[in-house]
Amino acid sequence: MHLPHMITDVAVMLLTAGIITIIFKKIKQPLILGYILAGFLISPFFPMFFTAEDTESINLWSEIGVIILMFHIGLEFNLHKLARMGGTAIISAIVKMAGVLLTGYVLGIFMGFSSINSIFLGVMLSISSTAVIQKSFEELGVKSEKYSQLVMGTLVIEDIVAIFMMVVLSTISVSQSVSGRELTVSLLLMICYLIVWLILGIYLLPTFLNKVIKVMNDEMLLVLSLGLCFGMVLIANALGFSSELGAFLAGSLLAGTIHVERIEHITKGVKDLFVTFFFLSVGMKVDPQAIISYAPMIIIITIVAVIAKLIFATIGMLLSGQTMSTAVKSGFSLAPIGEFSFIIASLGVSLGVMKDFLYPIIVSAAVLTTFLTPFLIKKSPAVTTWLEHRLPDSLLKKLNRYTADDQVDDNADNEWNEYIRRFCSRTILYSVIMLVTVVAGLKVLQPLLAGPLPDLPCKICVCAVIYFVMAIFIKPMLNLHNRVFTSLWLKKRANRLPLIVLTSIKVAIIASIAMIPLISLFDIFPGFLFILLVVIVLVTAKSDFMATSYLRLETRFLRNLNERIIKAEEEKGVQQSWLDEELHIITLIAPEDADFLGKSLAELQWGKIFNIYVVKIRHNGKHMILPNPKTVIHGGDKIYIVSDLKSIENFYRLIRIKPSKYPRTLKQFMETDYPVIENALSVCAVKLTGDEAFAGKSLKNGNFKDKWHCIVLGLQQKGYPIIMPDANTMIEAGDIIWVMGSNNHVGRLASECVCEQVDMFQ
Repeated sequence: MHLPHMITDVAVMLLTAGIITIIFKKIKQPLILGYILAGFLISPFFPMFFTAEDTESINLWSEIGVIILMFHIGLEFNLHKLARMGGTAIISAIVKMAGVLLTGYVLGIFMGFSSINSIFLGVMLSISSTAVIQKSFEELGVKSEKYSQLVMGTLVIEDIVAIFMMVVLSTISVSQSVSGRELTVSLLLMICYLIVWLILGIYLLPTFLNKVIKVMNDEMLLVLSLGLCFGMVLIANALGFSSELGAFLAGSLLAGTIHVERIEHITKGVKDLFVTFFFLSVGMKVDPQAIISYAPMIIIITIVAVIAKLIFATIGMLLSGQTMSTAVKSGFSLAPIGEFSFIIASLGVSLGVMKDFLYPIIVSAAVLTTFLTPFLIKKSPAVTTWLEHRLPDSLLKKLNRYTADDQVDDNADNEWNEYIRRFCSRTILYSVIMLVTVVAGLKVLQPLLAGPLPDLPCKICVCAVIYFVMAIFIKPMLNLHNRVFTSLWLKKRANRLPLIVLTSIKVAIIASIAMIPLISLFDIFPGFLFILLVVIVLVTAKSDFMATSYLRLETRFLRNLNERIIKAEEEKGVQQSWLDEELHIITLIAPEDADFLGKSLAELQWGKIFNIYVVKIRHNGKHMILPNPKTVIHGGDKIYIVSDLKSIENFYRLIRIKPSKYPRTLKQFMETDYPVIENALSVCAVKLTGDEAFAGKSLKNGNFKDKWHCIVLGLQQKGYPIIMPDANTMIEAGDIIWVMGSNNHVGRLASECVCEQVDMFQ
């Protein structure tokens, strides 16, 4: 029976790779180089050995290898890891990649390459090898040092930037030129694609996995994980993006779940097999004749790449606030050209825009930089000493002042920076959601309804669905009463105009997006209609319309996003300590000349505006626990207020009273002011079974204050804590709620309900 060529090729490829990698392991060299050498041995360029014949199938397997490699890179990345990287990794990665890319581009132009080939050269040189650097750190025993951890963080950011680079290169390759408009459109579309799929993935995927994981064995989970990977590849291609982007995004979605370690374990064998074919295919494309012909060019490119990485990586670390010693060690560690460069080289060849001779050049340069890396890391302390003796004293003093450890770790609170950061993130996130809703309504929903419905009813239904979904996100996007906004508003009158302008920008964005369906479906654009939409947006933002729906979406999303953290704390037996750390209580005596005297709590609206709870008022010796809204404040009243520190700070600014002492946490208050008397405040935590009268209702419909004379300070849903929850928040079976009231009322709630009492504080 005749065997297909592919089976013969696979047998020889794997046997050759297995033997070569054993030899490379013995001589302590990176396995990647062993795979490349094995690929070269079975290539047409080495006729003295077996030559693989079914190159078309090998290239297909190689492409699958790239997809699965990108999937695994995504599995090692999640949003929490990105947040922990801090500014150092981001700044150093961007400075280093931008500097090396520009250097490589200039070098390519100088060598006579075309603009597109020079861009590909610059991008390939700018990426460092995670595998080689990690292996070098292990062999040299420096994995625990500060600079090695910073380097690994920088490599994570590089992988993310490289994904963006591939989109940019694909766009440039299609048009054969650099078009600012096309690049901008492609990047904006990719950002929208990433945001929407990350939101949908985080919202749906962990919940789905948690529901089905009990019936899934390793085989089923392997099939599902790879199915998700290739499904996202199909979606990415349908949207005009690369397969690698879809695979990376699939991995990053799974990276945030509590099952990622199991998925990594069961897919590792598949990844190792197909990635082997990718690196073998890299070696098969290495033409020794081209290496000999372009040897001077390879040496020049290698030298320039190493020097450029040393310089720009070091500068990036210095700019991020690291010391010279840490910066130089980091710069020397990032020398090797990465395996991602091979992927980009394959992309350039497959698109037909990169000259074939560049492939063996970049592979050869990568091999040379790999061999140089351990030597460079060892020599970095000596180079640091040399620089300290050669650089002018004035420059060294400036560097020491700039990179002082206390400056690096000093993250002084800057409310404007925090507000601008929240403004940008919320505006981009919710604008994208609304815009995608509009596009989906016009491009998907309208064609579906056009058949069964007449034209006008169809258009009205499409608009109704679009505006219904948009209404859910209007209030959280504007976020009018957040604590930072309130603090800035109260701190200076000069802050108010910029805050109004920024809020107006968000309102205008929402109204503009809301105009799109009307223009597209009804071809109308009167000015008064835009003004009407602005008014509707403001009214919706101030009302509780759709608040419950949004809060349920947000709680589930945040719970899934923090699933791994919550699970880790549960496994360690760590109780949630947020309530006794974040919630504080203050007591103040109302001054005789205060502006708020003679006004009721309903008139003052402190709770709605400043997010504080007035939990007790003592007036003429009479104690009022959880006073009703009609209660009037008089001079000399002792007022007890519960909230977080920022809201308490804003409240003090409003009433223009300086605090006499620092607010106490609820735990401290309960330990010091807990007399067993009827009018004392008490806090209790209970776990709901679902049979309670208030289960399945929102907090405002649960009648906690009217029936039980208690308020809910916080709740925990499936491990996720919500401090001072919105009145529209739904409470469900399994939730833990923290209630405050008098001793008698709190005790009655705990005893009369079927809920289980739990320990309040650690």
